[in-house]
Amino acid sequence: MTAPEVRPFRRTDRDQLTDLVNLHVAAVVPGVSVSVNTVLGDLERQPGEFITDPRVAERTTLVAERRGHVVAAAHLLRYRADAEVGVDHRDAAEINWFVHRPAAPLWPDADLAADLLMGACLAQFARWNARVRYADGSLPAPLVYGVPRNWPHIRALYARAGFRHTGDTEVILIARVADLPAPEPRRGVTSERTLGERGARFTARAAGRTLGYIEIDTALARPERHARAAGLADIGNLCIDPAQHGTGLEHWLLARAADWLRLCGVDRLVAYESAADRAPLALLAGAGFRELTRTDRGWVHRPD
Repeated sequence: MTAPEVRPFRRTDRDQLTDLVNLHVAAVVPGVSVSVNTVLGDLERQPGEFITDPRVAERTTLVAERRGHVVAAAHLLRYRADAEVGVDHRDAAEINWFVHRPAAPLWPDADLAADLLMGACLAQFARWNARVRYADGSLPAPLVYGVPRNWPHIRALYARAGFRHTGDTEVILIARVADLPAPEPRRGVTSERTLGERGARFTARAAGRTLGYIEIDTALARPERHARAAGLADIGNLCIDPAQHGTGLEHWLLARAADWLRLCGVDRLVAYESAADRAPLALLAGAGFRELTRTDRGWVHRPD
């Protein structure tokens, strides 16, 4: 049996690579897929990463091909070593994302292809002589970052290659807008809608004082980037005066946001919380959210 060929990405790979990316996205987020143009654009620049992306000195994409089929792909970044780059990323190399088909009767040598490609990634890191080596799974789709628990084949690959999870675990939650709390009057409290940092902000006020606010980002489904992501929004920020904790104000704000989301034609709302923060997780569960997945951020190459 001929071994898979590992080589640089070619533009003619674009459709197969997009299919492979969308297979991984579909295991994490319901009803989301990305376009060929989105994937190609991600290989050249990541405008959403406005802090780290300008610090990237070099990018390269490698694929493993078997009998004319792209069965694995990886996108690598090398960060600059100058003082403008943050300490964590300075002179660092990163597997920004790695995708490969799980082993199956149709793809019996999928793990071999992934291991060969990983070897090429580590060889590239050695040529770059990077100070530290990271790995992630930040595909160009909403909610897909870190290494989601839905990708056991990627987790196993990273472990075989010597990457260890040293960062945080985040819980991604999702709710149907129809299941969110219904709007109810709250004596002496008014709601004000303004532009916030992450989108439309709904602020609760009483007697001229701000009690809390919630921000909703409805721009996840940018049509020029995502082929299919309509009806999806996320909670950008939720901030409550400590004195209002336990009063139901969070649910009251969610109800105001839900009413707005219905007008926007959005039917699903997502939120993110650290797995260690049990109180916010319980609050969201009580408001109609359920766990979509967990994802582990912060993978460092520690082969020994």
